[in-house]
Amino acid sequence: MNIIDSIILGIIQGLTEFLPVSSSGHLELAKAILGDNSVPEESLLFTVVLHFATALSTIVVFRKDILSLIKGALKFKWNEDLRFVAKIAVSMIPAVVVGLFFEKQLESLFGSNILLVGSMLIITAILLYLADKAKDTNKKVSFSNAFVIGISQAIAMLPGISRSGATISTSVLLGNDKTKAARFSFLMVVPLIFGKIAKDVLSGEITYESGNFTSLSIGFIAAFIAGLFACTWMIALVKKSKLTYFAIYCVAVGLIAIGFSLFY
Repeated sequence: MNIIDSIILGIIQGLTEFLPVSSSGHLELAKAILGDNSVPEESLLFTVVLHFATALSTIVVFRKDILSLIKGALKFKWNEDLRFVAKIAVSMIPAVVVGLFFEKQLESLFGSNILLVGSMLIITAILLYLADKAKDTNKKVSFSNAFVIGISQAIAMLPGISRSGATISTSVLLGNDKTKAARFSFLMVVPLIFGKIAKDVLSGEITYESGNFTSLSIGFIAAFIAGLFACTWMIALVKKSKLTYFAIYCVAVGLIAIGFSLFY
């Protein structure tokens, strides 16, 4: 993988991890267009590095929130911070179950499956449109809401379903405050990303030797910077009910992807 491809894929990952347009779907489309010929080990390592970069950008953006949650949880009292951490844990259950028991089935759906990506982008567009029309409230995410949002996060493991789009839309459609929904959506994915990275590293499926240091470093930097921008921007967009524009974008890209898969 050359440097230009690393920059492009890093920017795509950084932007689409937070913007509701599906990072996995766009990476699959980008790899198909760029002709990703990297060996499986290198491709997996590069993907892990990009996800680590976006997780780190989330931590930077929400550093005050995260420090507050950690301090509050360490008091070991059933306060608001510990409740929030517990809700994050509840939201992780569906994705952990799917990741542990259906990993091979999920992996089989990746690999330039452009028709599936296009179809799932259309579904993402519908979710975004419905969420944008929902009325804003001051309601906080409940424990039952957290589990339902977790289910939508598990479904978003499919390429083309936006994780942020699915989780934020689900939260908003459940009647939660839009800003709180975005905050919960971005924070709930951080432990999952680090858990997945740890699993991949400990399994021995990836090694440092399987990657190109220069490409990995440049991809990481590109994803991190793009992630900082996209995460901050997305919070403002959700609050201002601007998701319909992304719904239109997802429909357009989805139709192009479907057409490409059928005629090429």
